Amino acid sequence: MPKIDRRDFLKVLGIGAAAGAAPMLSSKALSGPNMPDDFYKMPMKGNVRILHVTDVHGQLKPVYFREPNVNLGVGDAYGRPPHIVGTKLLDAMGLKPSTPESYAYTYLDFDAAALKYGRTGGFPHVKTLLDMLREQAGGRVNTLTLDGGDLWQGSGTSLWTRGVDMVEASNILGLDVMVGHWEFTYKEDEVLSNVALFKGDFIGQNVRVKPDSLFGDAYPALVEKYDGRGLFDEDKGLAFQPYVIKEINGARVCVVGQAFPRTGNANPQEFFPDWSFGLREDDMIALVNDIREQEKPDVVVLLSHNGMDVDIKMAERVPGLNAVFGGHTHDGIPKPIKVKNVEGHECWVTNAGSNGKFVGVMDFDVQDGKIKDMTYRMLPVITDWLPADKEMEAYINQMRQTKYDEKIVESRRTDAFYNKDRLGKTYEEILSEKLAIADRTLYRRGNFMGTWDQVLCNGLRHEYNADIALSAGVRWGTTTLQGDWITMEDVMTQCSMTYGETYVSEMTGKAILDMLEGVADNLFDPDPYLQSGGDMVRVGGLDYTIDPSKKLGERITNVVLDDGRKLDPEQTYTVSGWASVNRTPEGRLMWDVVRDYILAAKDKKDNVLRLPKINHPVLHNVMSNPGIADYPGTAT
Repeated sequence: MPKIDRRDFLKVLGIGAAAGAAPMLSSKALSGPNMPDDFYKMPMKGNVRILHVTDVHGQLKPVYFREPNVNLGVGDAYGRPPHIVGTKLLDAMGLKPSTPESYAYTYLDFDAAALKYGRTGGFPHVKTLLDMLREQAGGRVNTLTLDGGDLWQGSGTSLWTRGVDMVEASNILGLDVMVGHWEFTYKEDEVLSNVALFKGDFIGQNVRVKPDSLFGDAYPALVEKYDGRGLFDEDKGLAFQPYVIKEINGARVCVVGQAFPRTGNANPQEFFPDWSFGLREDDMIALVNDIREQEKPDVVVLLSHNGMDVDIKMAERVPGLNAVFGGHTHDGIPKPIKVKNVEGHECWVTNAGSNGKFVGVMDFDVQDGKIKDMTYRMLPVITDWLPADKEMEAYINQMRQTKYDEKIVESRRTDAFYNKDRLGKTYEEILSEKLAIADRTLYRRGNFMGTWDQVLCNGLRHEYNADIALSAGVRWGTTTLQGDWITMEDVMTQCSMTYGETYVSEMTGKAILDMLEGVADNLFDPDPYLQSGGDMVRVGGLDYTIDPSKKLGERITNVVLDDGRKLDPEQTYTVSGWASVNRTPEGRLMWDVVRDYILAAKDKKDNVLRLPKINHPVLHNVMSNPGIADYPGTAT
């Protein structure tokens, strides 16, 4: 397949001449409707400041993102953040309703709050906030900016540039260190090329080169892929640096990297044939101990894509960590979870949400090689309250004028999946296409069915005339407000990935039931080390009852199709889906399937897409759980 020449891509953009460096902005320069005084004022308390963003998922422009009303915790996580929603979360965090914080951290009155406060995120505005926070710390030399992964995937432009748009944007943003997950769903040589373009450090102690690649016939090809970049350690089998140490304002700060441990299970291994992943807790314990003994750092933090529950357990079991800056589960939690490790020392666990919606800020007061104090605050990025950074804005605008052409590889296998109608159009022209008006707010985030998920499932059933549709319970995908136009950009935020092919197959009722049970067990296993951190598979054309408190094989009951038929274990059903991990489908790409469904299903008189039904499962034994509120289906 043709490849994008990344350096030529950046040269064509001419970003260096696109705009001059933007001036620093103090908090006095900020104002906006409904903005409290000094909302972004945070003088540094100490001498080291760490800034944290995570799970941006390719969103360079401002977005709406509705937080979940269902985020159930089980086992030790019951009632513990992040498994608290709505007013209970506000109470736990000491926040008030009907405030900017309530809008940012909860789903409460989301539609009205979205109209009042506007969009969140956007890299031009994140850049402005980061620069302010650096200035308030006495300059960038006193700060370190971390990204927790899932940066390069989740938008049309990130897909079409193979993540290059996000790498260059992160360089302008001033990222110093990052880890990965969906980054690894580009091809290995594309990942390595992007890592080379990234001006910071790409780290991960738990990403290893497979022995067959190191010592087998694949070794010459492996060396050619790395091409002298010096990223991996042959003796230890490390694919990337496991950690970095930075000198910040006289203090030695160590950042240890942890990629998503279950990448090899959750994503197709054909994208990373030479690499393996895992939790590797024992290796983490040994590594941190060695760092403490040999490097003598003043601060040791973990930059993680484990998911928050896994981070909490790891912080308890790995001595020597002072803080965890986590990602993967998209949890916007304004206060750190403070845990005691096996040696009785405290470690702060944080997670900075998703989609560029938050910036986490942790200050350390380091004196005589010891931490005297720590302070943490997470700041919502309210777009209208932050002027756009001119350099970042110019880069994004110019990048979106790139023309979609024959060099763009949407599919992992064949040019046959190209939508030829897009050839010659700019990214901006493609993404700004208006498809229909939303009859309700379309969102995705939550343990069970979201309204955007229903659109995706409906599209699959429409494409294949299938009895049932399956869509993965991923947590990326932005929100479209009721009454707004659904654009192609909205569709791409739900579907953009390098293995977006669709399929139709036949499954027995028993196989469907076993699949639902398996996913539920992955979500609700009491041991966070056995979870993958996503949500329940989305199912269109079918309703079921689930009791998360039960054991594997007992959670799913009363499975009924939309036409009223009960699921028969012996009968065969047509099932459509997409994003297959284990098999390469041959159907059209998901974003084209969804686009065509929306255009076909909308009311031609008023352009409104109406959803006649949402397949919300019936929930049992959950209503006492603080991780659920205002459930739109039936719950007991």
